[in-house]
Amino acid sequence: MTTWGGKCLAGLAGLAMAGMTVAAPPDQVFINAKVFTADAARPEATAFAVREGRFLAVGTSAEVLAAAGKEARVTDLGGRRIVPGLVDAHSHAIFAGLAAQAPNLEDAALPRAELARRVDAMAAAAAADAQAPFVVFGVNPAAWSDPAALVRHFDAGAWARRPLLLMGSDYHTGWANGAMRAKAGIDAKRVRRLDRSERHTIGVDADGAPNGVLIDAGLDLVTIHLPRPAAPALLEAARFAVAQNHRHGITAWMDPAANAGPGEALFSRAPGSTGTGILPAYRALAEAGGLGAHVAALLVASPRAGAAELDRLETVRAQFRDVPNLSLPGIKIFADGVLEYPAQSAALLGSYRNSGEHGQMLLEGGPLAALVDAADARGWLVHIHALGDRAVRLSLDAVAAARGKRASGVPHSITHLQLVDPADYPRFANTGAIAVMQLHWAELDNYLIDLVKPYIGDTAFQGQYPARSLQKAGAIIAGASDWPISTNNPWEAMHHGMTRGGPGGGLNAAERLDRETMLLAYTRHAATAIGLGERIGVIASGRQADFVVLDRDVLAVDVESLRATRVLQTWFGGRAVFTSADAPAPVGPTRAETAAGG
Repeated sequence: MTTWGGKCLAGLAGLAMAGMTVAAPPDQVFINAKVFTADAARPEATAFAVREGRFLAVGTSAEVLAAAGKEARVTDLGGRRIVPGLVDAHSHAIFAGLAAQAPNLEDAALPRAELARRVDAMAAAAAADAQAPFVVFGVNPAAWSDPAALVRHFDAGAWARRPLLLMGSDYHTGWANGAMRAKAGIDAKRVRRLDRSERHTIGVDADGAPNGVLIDAGLDLVTIHLPRPAAPALLEAARFAVAQNHRHGITAWMDPAANAGPGEALFSRAPGSTGTGILPAYRALAEAGGLGAHVAALLVASPRAGAAELDRLETVRAQFRDVPNLSLPGIKIFADGVLEYPAQSAALLGSYRNSGEHGQMLLEGGPLAALVDAADARGWLVHIHALGDRAVRLSLDAVAAARGKRASGVPHSITHLQLVDPADYPRFANTGAIAVMQLHWAELDNYLIDLVKPYIGDTAFQGQYPARSLQKAGAIIAGASDWPISTNNPWEAMHHGMTRGGPGGGLNAAERLDRETMLLAYTRHAATAIGLGERIGVIASGRQADFVVLDRDVLAVDVESLRATRVLQTWFGGRAVFTSADAPAPVGPTRAETAAGG
């Protein structure tokens, strides 16, 4: 007999002895379940079998038992809901692990005095060189709305000599004090030398002097002066990332900036860079046997480089090609920045009300199309960051141009999609571009109410994150977190995508998605978006046996209960990689007992 979770199989590894042939592990059969398969051919099942890490059969108990071997171990799941291993189509997982180890305000919207008090306390508690840069992560970008208040506190007293970076929780913006700006060479003279297209990257006061606000490429000027984490810290961050994802039922994710590590430029990455970023941490974890998840690692392409950049990125890919559970399917491109004030670096078809500016494309239409075309010709996946409706349109133009040249079938995607012009809704289906959406953001919070609403038109404001409109126009919606910018908990993201809450009725209820769409977004569709659509994301014969045992029936409970869903077990490749402390352990019959009607 076997306990729930197949614990009796743990001793099989101990049978390997010199000169002894070890038999393959017996099939595992799971019965009495409610299985959401995400397989269009058979959406529901009550049982499944696993052989050597793959699904052997899926269907009724009778069908599955008939396919399984005589020695199969049978586990009764007690009517629990099973879903495929969840897939996060955009997650900076190792960065999340590093942020969790560091001083972190966790995106709290704090009054200025409280922000200053907390940062002071964090600095006092840190056992670090007072002359070394001090970084606080997870600072709510609302703090940049009054940079003069930050200057008054953090450019005085001990802070006058100690470099400080307040890293925005959006990772596109930050604030650096005078000591940090001096270390990075950010002064009025440097601002005057900036090209017009770059001026928005360094905030200035009325007399043209930097006020500490840094946006995208401006933030890079500071981050390149930060100390790089040692290999053990990166490995610990990778372990943390895997464990936290397993806890939420996530067995695969796309890491969209894997060649850009801490202490390196991201938005203004130099052409010809062959840096390996955090890829060595994934390799080290895999070599230690701890990478119990699929990671699709993308390489950021420099916005200043052309198609020849891909030859240099190929040298990076080649170094990590044989790492178990790590794939390198393509590239990430930044088309624009973010919508929130004061950054306003997302590229708009219209303009921001306060400035009359249109935002900035980091890569204009012609070069963007050339880079997408070159990647598509190689069979590389392209994943494009686009928040503004102009950036989305030009990204769709680039994908359409590549599709017009060849039917590669490569699953390119556009991510974030805060603003999309209605004329572009059907173009996702027409081009096959997958809409990778962070629907945890689709609620009225301080970001949208305070930092977006005053600066764009009312129609555009209500049309943010148009998930249902895109779906109705035929787009494939894939789920993603952008962790650590927001939580990696997919159940909270599903809830937000289904409710779009907040004051005054929330954010456009007409754009809500149903729960099956949300489940498909985090299973089959996200698996396609990360280039693994033929291997994972579906519970079907021949697919890798990644699945999740849940504490409630997520297809039946109300939406508020769905938000609180807990994972009881996460399985990866037919092996339990997470079991909650309070998971029940019902005992199932053996194969022989089942066959005998026991």
